[in-house]
Amino acid sequence: MAVLFVISRSDSDGDEAPATKNAASKASKAQTKSRMEQIFGFKKEDLSSWHNLVCLLNRPTDSASLGIFRCLFGLLMVIDVTQERGLSHLDYKYLDGAPVCRFPLLNFLEPLPLDWMYLVYLVLFLGSLGIMLGCFYRLSCLMFISTYWYIFFLDKTAWNNHSYLYGLIGFQLTLMNGNRYWSLDGLRRPSIRNAHVPLWNYTLLRTQIFIVYFIAGIKKLDADWVEGYSMSYLAHHWLFDPFKAILPVELVNLLVVHGGGLVLDLTAGYLLFFDATRPYAFFFVSYFHCMNSQLFSIGMFSYTMLATSPLFCYPDWPRRFFSHFPSFLKPVLPLTTPELQPSTSCVYNERPAHSKLSKPRLKHKLAAIFTLLYIAEQFFLPYSHFITQGYNNWTNGLYGYSWDMMVHSRSHQHVKITYKDGKTGAIGYLNPGVFTHSRRWKDHGDMLKQYASCLSHLLPRYNVTDPEIYFDIWVSINERFQQRIFDPRVDIVKADWSPFRPNPWLMPLLVDLSPWRTKFQEIEGSLDNQTEIVFIADFPGLHLENFVSEDLGNTSIQVLQGQVNVEIVEEKKNYTLQTSETMKVPAGAYHKVYTVSEDPSCYMYVYVNTTEAALLENFTKLFELQERVRNGTETEPLPPELQPLIAPNDDDEAEVNATDPIVRLFLKRQRRMKEVKKRREAGLLERLERFAGKKYYTIRRGFLMTAIAMRNLAVGLPPLEQLTREVEFANMKGPQDEGNQKDLLKEEVGHGEL
Repeated sequence: MAVLFVISRSDSDGDEAPATKNAASKASKAQTKSRMEQIFGFKKEDLSSWHNLVCLLNRPTDSASLGIFRCLFGLLMVIDVTQERGLSHLDYKYLDGAPVCRFPLLNFLEPLPLDWMYLVYLVLFLGSLGIMLGCFYRLSCLMFISTYWYIFFLDKTAWNNHSYLYGLIGFQLTLMNGNRYWSLDGLRRPSIRNAHVPLWNYTLLRTQIFIVYFIAGIKKLDADWVEGYSMSYLAHHWLFDPFKAILPVELVNLLVVHGGGLVLDLTAGYLLFFDATRPYAFFFVSYFHCMNSQLFSIGMFSYTMLATSPLFCYPDWPRRFFSHFPSFLKPVLPLTTPELQPSTSCVYNERPAHSKLSKPRLKHKLAAIFTLLYIAEQFFLPYSHFITQGYNNWTNGLYGYSWDMMVHSRSHQHVKITYKDGKTGAIGYLNPGVFTHSRRWKDHGDMLKQYASCLSHLLPRYNVTDPEIYFDIWVSINERFQQRIFDPRVDIVKADWSPFRPNPWLMPLLVDLSPWRTKFQEIEGSLDNQTEIVFIADFPGLHLENFVSEDLGNTSIQVLQGQVNVEIVEEKKNYTLQTSETMKVPAGAYHKVYTVSEDPSCYMYVYVNTTEAALLENFTKLFELQERVRNGTETEPLPPELQPLIAPNDDDEAEVNATDPIVRLFLKRQRRMKEVKKRREAGLLERLERFAGKKYYTIRRGFLMTAIAMRNLAVGLPPLEQLTREVEFANMKGPQDEGNQKDLLKEEVGHGEL
């Protein structure tokens, strides 16, 4: 029912008949419609036979709404090419000849040489531009989807739901008649200008958007989301301040962030469908996506979803909308005339000039079959976990197509990569993320396998023969205990992996310990601001090897459940701890925690960053001294090392001239806080100017580097000095560029790995 409910949406009353029908006949026809036809746009007889269903899906429909969506989607993809697709930093992503580990869908997929990758992106950009303009439409769509899916499959670390959605929409538009309205093709070919399109064009797009919302809502019925653990940090964002004015932050998290997100996803598709509820749906959906554009770095996704909402309106809405514009703008605006040309892509119940258009032909039947199969496949894929079991970790299904919209939040506390020389037995350690720019390999078994295989091929260059690679990765999902995600005893290089079988070396999520999260909140609430805490859970027979930094004084371990043995490596001593027992561990030394109970053990580290605490105390004293000097209450002369404190606030020389490292850090921190405050309090005009400047230099770099690459392909590489000058020119940044300001916007450093 849900499928038919969405795909058979009523269109404009004049779509079924020739466009020359007068308004009086339309009104008379509308009065004779059944209640079902008025609500859903089709009669039950339309579903009574295959012939009637084919006629329904190929019913002539106004092409205006589809044409506007095509234009908006193409525009957003033009912008996306330089943004999330990465044209502006392509040379950093695809380094020619560098020892880089990559994560393609299929291991034989490799990026082309850098200059050729720029050509791929140029084709992608031109395809997006052609879709926007409706110019050589079908060719533009093919250019877009061929390059887009190549780039998509080339790098699994960039997979997410909205990138997958862009590819799906591009594929759908390739098969549709999206150039029948407001397109350059319509100017070149008057025979297709302002022509009908079959209803299935809208059916596919509407159903696809319904699936995005509805399946995302179904996935949010997960207990973690319903109980408010998935995205609890969002409630502290300034966007929720209006809600926090009337509700405590805990209820904002539970009712607004999680409850509101769940209800909106489950109902948005239905509310957009019906005339009576559509205005309310537009308001809430628009508000939702505008908030998401500020909450997350998700590129054009929020704006793409906003562009899909009008698809649920009557297809002739652009004609009514643009008819209110002044007449002198009509030459550049879309057509507002209601007369549409008949199209061979449609089946007409009332015969137009060509009687052959009233009988379904093979292409109409194939279109109906494709529509039904595509919709069924899209409903099936998010629940195809029993097929792609090798891709399943602690999320439900192959990441990237499951519509798990922000259902899981993760934090990594401890990552260790150990290699063993297969010939000599020598053991060494690698920095996490060596030879790769990505961090997503830490969460996915298939990428971990690819990473281990890549390392095994690179390490022999560094005199490591036939290496074995072991990973010890600790992850917390949705505020649970930190626990291992992979078995640290398994050599991943030789480990078995298949996309159709479960990973035998994937450790199960300890869901039985989920109720402890309430206790976590109580414990954390009882601590002072300087005390940090990390909750750990481990499996029987395994141990955690840890190093306590010298900065972390007063570190202790307290067992919450089970039994552990703590070995102090340097002292060569072992201590057994039962539930509720505590012991201190020395700073600046290694220790090992063995789980010796039959069930998983749970324990917590409690520590104070003594160095940071002392630094903050010194900062407080310096600030108080600075205030006393400035208001004249400090009578004693300052020693030379404190003289920079009395410099003006905007004097950067004071920081440079400070000889005392604490004073230098204090002044640097003050400068950062001042700049952050200035940016946050900036007016709308200044914000827009800064935003436009950043986007301009980002896009500028992408196109200049593309021009350099095309020149290289056409006439060869220039002298190195010339190439260096050209790249430096492309790298030029504006005076208010935000690229170097990222560090200034970071919060104070919290605890790192223990």
